[in-house]
Amino acid sequence: MSDSESAVYVGSAGDAKQWLNLKLANRHGLVTGATGTGKTVTLQILAEGFSDAGVPVFCADVKGDLSGIAAKGEPKDFLLKRAETIGFDNYGFDDYPTVFWDLFGEQGHPIRTTLTEMGPLLLARLMNLNDTQEGVLNIAFRIADEDGLLLLDLKDLRAMLVHLADRADEIQQEYGNVSKSSIGAIQRRLLVLEEEGADFFFGEPALDIGDLMRTTRDGRGIINVLAADKLMQSPRLYATFLLWLLSELFEEMPEVGNPDKPKLVFFFDEAHLLFDEAPKALIEKVEQVVKLIRSKGVGVYFVTQNPLDVPDAVLSQLGNRVQHALRAYTPREQKAVKVAASTFRPNPDFDCFEVITQLGVGEALVSTLEKKGVPSVVQQTLIRPPSSRLGPLEKGERRDVVKNSPVYGLYDEAEDRESAYEKLKKMAEEKAKAEEEQRRREEEEREERGRMRKSRSGYTVPDFRDDRPTRKARRRTTRRRSRRQSPTEALMKSAARSIGTSIGRALVRGMLGSLKRGR
Repeated sequence: MSDSESAVYVGSAGDAKQWLNLKLANRHGLVTGATGTGKTVTLQILAEGFSDAGVPVFCADVKGDLSGIAAKGEPKDFLLKRAETIGFDNYGFDDYPTVFWDLFGEQGHPIRTTLTEMGPLLLARLMNLNDTQEGVLNIAFRIADEDGLLLLDLKDLRAMLVHLADRADEIQQEYGNVSKSSIGAIQRRLLVLEEEGADFFFGEPALDIGDLMRTTRDGRGIINVLAADKLMQSPRLYATFLLWLLSELFEEMPEVGNPDKPKLVFFFDEAHLLFDEAPKALIEKVEQVVKLIRSKGVGVYFVTQNPLDVPDAVLSQLGNRVQHALRAYTPREQKAVKVAASTFRPNPDFDCFEVITQLGVGEALVSTLEKKGVPSVVQQTLIRPPSSRLGPLEKGERRDVVKNSPVYGLYDEAEDRESAYEKLKKMAEEKAKAEEEQRRREEEEREERGRMRKSRSGYTVPDFRDDRPTRKARRRTTRRRSRRQSPTEALMKSAARSIGTSIGRALVRGMLGSLKRGR
């Protein structure tokens, strides 16, 4: 390969220049090496080469050193000497079109996504949920979708979980048990996420993937640099964000087959964070995306210290290799050297195992894919010097780049439209208002019943729920009724008295008459 218009210049091995074929750059790659051996500079010169070829780049800046790619390099003796040594005759200095991003919005434009776009699988990975808790999280997303409740940020999910707990009995019949303990565990994990800064990441406006794939008017690809120095303190958030971004690229971009050059090149710096303690299902997801995303024209390059950091299933998909020096003091380091050496197409001129431990700074073993996708014979290569600045930008320089970027003003101010939190809060307020109104009506009805219970005699009947009189009241009523007589009863009693009186008189007269005769 010698056509600079269809390849990226990597460096030279003696008189032979080493190129990365743009047509095969979407077959992915690996850059490994111990700390201080030159991995960041290799990433920088590859990004420059892709940009010159019109290919946009996304990469993470873990230490802040990569930000210098936005500034013109300075002629230093060791750079000029390296260019002369490798025969880089047209070596010059230039700055590159750069957009700075930062999940926290401090050193670049904020990157946000919504919980719905993240999805329950990656969110469960981010929160390290067990299977039962992940099941509850899936139910929450399903119910939110059915009820038209948008899950945009963390407060939306928190409100949705409370709503889920209130409807647990109803939901159980269709989706299974939703325990309060599982909901409580998820709520606690959400608090941990907030402490890690995830509340900055979830929200709107959400990132438009197309904004990572811009080119300049002169045809150069824009280099998107993610400030990751603070993000590295939350490794789970960092890994999940990168995997989410890769998944979004896979879902949004159309199939393009094998283009003449990639649509985007994606660098995973500190790649071991993606795989450390990752569940099997997640590793399978990464493997699947890496296998399939190349047909979308995306090249994925993993940058890490040790090739053992990358699972074998993923490692086998990485065709372009740049191996810097490795140390071999411990058994694990020795194993890493053997693995790295065995992945190259052997060169009869040297032993890869020995050379890997003897490479100098800025020197690497390089093997790239040739025509038909066959790896080239590995070469001991001096990496070309960068044209942009080595080292970080000053704060003022970074601010100027941010203000002049093509996405300035699109993502810098957060939005908070009506979503699950607002709707559920409104529903709760309406329910509380309805319950208060019902209580007020019941109280008024009780007072009205009390007023209706005034008796004709002027006393008030006690306010019992049932209208039956008390025993004492019944006794008083009975006694009053026993003293009263109807007209018929009075007539009958008068007649009885008259009859009794006549009979009495007759008897008296009879008794007196008999006495008189006896005399």
